[in-house]
Amino acid sequence: MTGISRRGFVQLSAAASLAASGPALAAPYQPLNPIEKGAKLQLLRWTGFINTDDAVWKKNTEAFTRATGVPVQIQELTWTDVQPKSALAAQIGSGPDIIMGWYDDPFIYPEKLVDVSDVCEHLGKTQGGWYPVAQTYGYDQNLKRWIAVPIGAPGAAVVYRESWIKQAGFDAIPKDYDNFLKLCRALKKTGHPIGLALGHAVGDANTWCYSLLWGFGGQPVDAENKVAINSKATHAALAYAKALYETMIPGTSSWLDPSNNQSFLAGKISLTINGISIWFVAKQQFPKIFPDTHNADLPIGPVGTPTVYNLFSQAFIFRYCRYPNAAKEYLRFMNEAAQVGPWVTAMTGYVTPALKGYAKLPVWTESPDITPYRDVLAGTHFDGWAGRPGRQAATALNNFVIVDMFADACVNGTSPQAAAATAEKRLKAIYG
Repeated sequence: MTGISRRGFVQLSAAASLAASGPALAAPYQPLNPIEKGAKLQLLRWTGFINTDDAVWKKNTEAFTRATGVPVQIQELTWTDVQPKSALAAQIGSGPDIIMGWYDDPFIYPEKLVDVSDVCEHLGKTQGGWYPVAQTYGYDQNLKRWIAVPIGAPGAAVVYRESWIKQAGFDAIPKDYDNFLKLCRALKKTGHPIGLALGHAVGDANTWCYSLLWGFGGQPVDAENKVAINSKATHAALAYAKALYETMIPGTSSWLDPSNNQSFLAGKISLTINGISIWFVAKQQFPKIFPDTHNADLPIGPVGTPTVYNLFSQAFIFRYCRYPNAAKEYLRFMNEAAQVGPWVTAMTGYVTPALKGYAKLPVWTESPDITPYRDVLAGTHFDGWAGRPGRQAATALNNFVIVDMFADACVNGTSPQAAAATAEKRLKAIYG
């Protein structure tokens, strides 16, 4: 996540012991594709907010090398640096063999990516099938093939301080928008404001802005990919966001992905929307805060159904890769049960796997504060909903069109109608 190193944010003594156990191979590994002689790979992935993520991923990678003889060099970058790095690699035709990136970035350069249909079909058959949103992010309807292997979502839930919620007169997080706003106003009055990112935060800003937009029935484009952002539903979402913004701590307009984590753990905010990383770090490093820290499902808007939007990661292989079969086998291996189980368990569900079968992992029911992250991919939308995935949707997301629209209404004092009109112009320039 931007602006902070993983190790600078979290130093967990438990990481070594969790990672040391590593996965055990149940049987000799049998590749789907013949691995090229002398193969070696480079992977670029994002840094995690929980270092057991990185530690066990590396242990699983070492197990792949033992099983296949293929060494894999791993490079880690902050969240916002991955997309520019992958775009540069696509442009110059050189760089990491595999990139573990975000959202629908593969649709920006699908013709430059290796067909991974065999891997995805195998995993879908053996691990309970893909969540629909995972297929949306990984399967190109125009090319009729998988262009990326879905990894999963650092899911979103409401993270809150229980004692402060009760002090504000509530026993739990409300399940509807109206009462949620009442809670946030009460928290502000008691001196415990909330905090939601409104800067160009890859995960945190997009998460709540898209969720709120859909919760009122708004959408960037319709099913025909025609721009539909300037609607009464969008205006209602922006008006609500403005009211919510008035309950926030000052400065959220410049927040990036680490900011709400830092503010919550410092006791500056009472509530935010985040992955399980805050709860995990509190458990390890903040014994006074941890018993008071809990996670809950996001409230539901006027549409009447959950509209959670989650950060989503998938891995893709560039065609300039000299060892495409080895790269495909690596992604298959890392998504098999023997590797996913220890990985997800060690990070207490920080990443919700894109395959449905992994919802049965015992870790999801170890604590009621972990369970909300188990089902974050069930029924979730992709960023270009209700339209089609593709270069336009990816461009709109990378340009933070929706987040900027919310920031205009909340921070700049722009009317909902004017903020939506500006977003409409930007989207029309992208979608044509």
